Amino acid sequence: MAMESALLTNLINGYAFTTDCLKLGAAIVDGAARPEAQVRVPLSMLNRHGLIAGATGTGKTVTLQVMAEQLAVAGVPVFLADLKGDLSGLAQPADPSAKLDERLAGIGHRFSARSNKVEFLVLGQGPGGIPVRATVDSFGPILLARVLELNETQEQVLQLVFHYADTRKLPLDDLKDLKSVLEFLLGPEGKEDLRSLGGVSPASASVILRGLTILQAQGMDPFFGQPEFDTADLLRSEGTGVISVLELPALNRQPLLFSTFLMWLLADLFDELPEAGDLDKPKLVFFLDEAHLLFKGASKAFTEAIISTVRLIRSKGVGLFFISQSPADLPDEVLAQLGTRVQHAVRVFTPKDAEALKKVMGTFPAGELDLKTALTQAGVGEAVITVLGEKGVPTPAAWTRLSSPGSRIGPADASVVSGIIAASALAVRYSTALDRDSAHEMLTGQPAAAQPAPAQPAAQPANQPGTPEPASASSQGGPATSADIDEEARRIAESILGKPTTVPASDFPMPDYQQGPEPEPAPRSRGKDSTPQDSTSSRRPAERTQSSELMDFALDAANMLGREVLRGMFGTRKRKRR
Repeated sequence: MAMESALLTNLINGYAFTTDCLKLGAAIVDGAARPEAQVRVPLSMLNRHGLIAGATGTGKTVTLQVMAEQLAVAGVPVFLADLKGDLSGLAQPADPSAKLDERLAGIGHRFSARSNKVEFLVLGQGPGGIPVRATVDSFGPILLARVLELNETQEQVLQLVFHYADTRKLPLDDLKDLKSVLEFLLGPEGKEDLRSLGGVSPASASVILRGLTILQAQGMDPFFGQPEFDTADLLRSEGTGVISVLELPALNRQPLLFSTFLMWLLADLFDELPEAGDLDKPKLVFFLDEAHLLFKGASKAFTEAIISTVRLIRSKGVGLFFISQSPADLPDEVLAQLGTRVQHAVRVFTPKDAEALKKVMGTFPAGELDLKTALTQAGVGEAVITVLGEKGVPTPAAWTRLSSPGSRIGPADASVVSGIIAASALAVRYSTALDRDSAHEMLTGQPAAAQPAPAQPAAQPANQPGTPEPASASSQGGPATSADIDEEARRIAESILGKPTTVPASDFPMPDYQQGPEPEPAPRSRGKDSTPQDSTSSRRPAERTQSSELMDFALDAANMLGREVLRGMFGTRKRKRR
């Protein structure tokens, strides 16, 4: 009894937070749920990322639904992928039942039926949601090489082809644009240009061309094109946070496109969002289901890029939750970045399973809880949880009986989903594909078909993502020396990137603050207007000390370095906000 009493006391104290939290459930002590020991996670810690893991059928999807719903209620936008069609139920209230009331009462919670503000999205085109597209230009050669499953040599060739199109001002909107460039280079008119690229063999170019043809045959052609999806549309909050549900019923046809598309979204968000620092709640939370797809067959460079993304994007106020059957599906470098861990039951049938259990146990802080018993005997709707507290310290591991959502568990009625899609404000902007004059038309001499004029988006309210902010007074420079700025920027870049920067002081790309915002490159395929945002302008006093001006210089420089590093890793194109 003394052991149980000590465990209960530690759990009550360990999860006693003063800030707003997600209420995950109640701790189980001595086989019974204890409502006085509420297991919660502070909203302010959700940008430290997390993991939801467990065997099939243990309740991972419902846990995701509980968290997404509570985030939306707290005003936090959510993005998640629906692989089986189960999560459309977020848009429809659950039916009350005596059994559900009894279960929730046992953990100190009450049932409240609710529907959530949901946007349904689909990759490319389809009846299940608003089309999400990206141009080939913005997707970039590294991410596209991942989708095409190219080897390292072929990936380098693809990068040269992108460079050729860029220097010749040939916009790559869709797959036929890239195919036309390759066909031109392989044809008689492009032989000289092909030789001038250097290192591009006709055989490698032909392999890429065949890969694009296969991608089109698999039905992925509609994903690439215009109008391109604006990731700012994921950041909407309309009283409550909007839950963006990406419907993926045909994931098995092209799993690499799905996983790579998620990295494109994250790279674009990192590029566009201002530095946020510590926030009361995240700007956006991503739930990445089937997380093993991100790393399966990935090159070392691509894996390192994902690891860096996880490190970097938290400073933008974005939280990432990986969902998978086992923590072993993720690299150790990623696991080390995940502050919240929700581990459903681990099934042990083989010696390999036993080894996996030991590794899972090693990811939790030591304490009074018998982790082996909890992890192997947890029932459906139960999990072992640890989170980061308000001071960034891990909480005691808690065997938890989880809460239930107020929305329907399982698919929503088809009429509900179709009604939401028809009424969506995004439908006007994205439903109709556009085919402008781009590389294909320029090289073949065939004009693009006449297109309807796209609807203009409504003007954004002040202080919303994508709205230019007035320049700060501190951007006019200060008395700090160049060496001081280099040193401070280097220190902050190390903390943001998670590793020392290798940029020498003489080559550090410091912006010219006396000349105003850095010039934007001429727009190609992406027509978004943007003014560099100063995330600290709203809290700067009129009179600044030399040290605070130095900090602002360094933060801006380090943030710029982080953006360029991430964009360079994925080969994505810098774009402008609409």
